[in-house]
Amino acid sequence: MMFKPKKIGRNVLSDSILKEDKKRCRHFGPCGVGEKALYLNSFYLDRRYYVALDSIERVFKRVAMSKGGFSGKGVFATLPYLVVQYDNGVEKQCLFKQEEQVDMLLDYLREKQPQIKVHSEAAEKKLREKARCLEEKKNRAVSEETAAKIQKLEEGMRYLEKRPELYRELSVAARKKRTFDKSNPTYKWAALFIVLMGAVALLYGIYALITNAGQGIYFLLFGLAAIFLFSGANVLPTATNNRKYIENRLMKAIEEMEKYIKKFENFPVSACYAHPGVLRRMEDVLADGRAASIDEAFELMKSDLKALNADVTVEQEEFDEIMSIKPMFLVQNYE
Repeated sequence: MMFKPKKIGRNVLSDSILKEDKKRCRHFGPCGVGEKALYLNSFYLDRRYYVALDSIERVFKRVAMSKGGFSGKGVFATLPYLVVQYDNGVEKQCLFKQEEQVDMLLDYLREKQPQIKVHSEAAEKKLREKARCLEEKKNRAVSEETAAKIQKLEEGMRYLEKRPELYRELSVAARKKRTFDKSNPTYKWAALFIVLMGAVALLYGIYALITNAGQGIYFLLFGLAAIFLFSGANVLPTATNNRKYIENRLMKAIEEMEKYIKKFENFPVSACYAHPGVLRRMEDVLADGRAASIDEAFELMKSDLKALNADVTVEQEEFDEIMSIKPMFLVQNYE
């Protein structure tokens, strides 16, 4: 291997096993999952470290928020991290550019390595408490008719969880379209102009250094900074960052979901809203006795979701769910 991954954790893999495992590992952004180890990035290099799977205790997502993160107005709306805990609580944190890559890695771990916990201890406690409260609501004052509707929603959730990549893609595609729609097109062209100027400065800097023309290093550094900053910030108009591509991606995601839910008799919501988070919130509305039918629960759930804005404080787990499903409604104008 050109760059042999460095071991973190107590357990060591032999060179032959490590080489084969890294070659066959499934890539998720800068990290990877093999049959023997999880491969983690350094600041500069992807999959630079490895930790043996039998050393790992937990792997979970952590999201850091910048100012304006809820509204998407910050320079970086969210900073997603993959957190790996191993060897009795030792922790390593890996920064990802795209939050959905963290989600896909965790889904893959759930499927291939079910013994590894994929929530933090605090999140596990909150999820257990949430499940307990919902169960109490259902058992307290729910009629047989309402219980049957709740059961229908739970069956729908279990059906969606068999193909998590479909509802994740639906959510990501909606989020991309929402971000694109809210972005000022002028910024993209301004960024492109700055990058082109940066490229010119970079070329001149190289020329100045070679010919000793003076001050070349400053042009070189400016050019590199402009290119890396705007290329990494997803501002530039590119083949995958333009209106046609983004709209087609969302349309394809809805079509794929439509095909899938056709096999489920009378799925509770339309394909563009087919996400476990949507059904979970509808279930909560029914369990609270606020609605008598699935259609009513859907309308009330939409009203609740519409009322959530940057002034509302919620728990991290609920925030993650809201950020997954709200763009799906925003791009459809809550229709």
